[in-house]
Amino acid sequence: MYYEIVPMDRSHIDQIAALERECFSTPWSETMLSDALFDPQASFIVADDGEGNILGYAGLHVVLDEGYIDNIAVHPDARRHGVASALLDVYCRFGAANLAFLTLEVRVSNTAAIGLYEKYGFHQAGLRPGYYQNPREDALIMTREFEHEAD
Repeated sequence: MYYEIVPMDRSHIDQIAALERECFSTPWSETMLSDALFDPQASFIVADDGEGNILGYAGLHVVLDEGYIDNIAVHPDARRHGVASALLDVYCRFGAANLAFLTLEVRVSNTAAIGLYEKYGFHQAGLRPGYYQNPREDALIMTREFEHEAD
């Protein structure tokens, strides 16, 4: 399956919002996604199949040297083709060069995502009871720390 990872732009918003609605019980709206384009602390990337179809996307917010992964979503037809890994890899490479850590929340029942995050060096750092709605579920807080040599 061919795709390339590119920065999110305005042309991607409708497809990403549709993917949000398909993947998450509390999806981001078109307005929230559009606002992210102008947020200097945000970086959103998409997996584009070269024909204008979005196979997946991911969002990151950076505050000082801390990275917070907002969402990683992959279209059901594109799962198990390395899309989520490619998206996460971009942020992990960025983190290794620029951040103290990356962190995110994931449903405790989402074993596929948990396995992916563990593969990329994330560990379980905490629990947010009742964090998710529809259905109500706890969230694991997963974090990957980066060590940087002193100058």
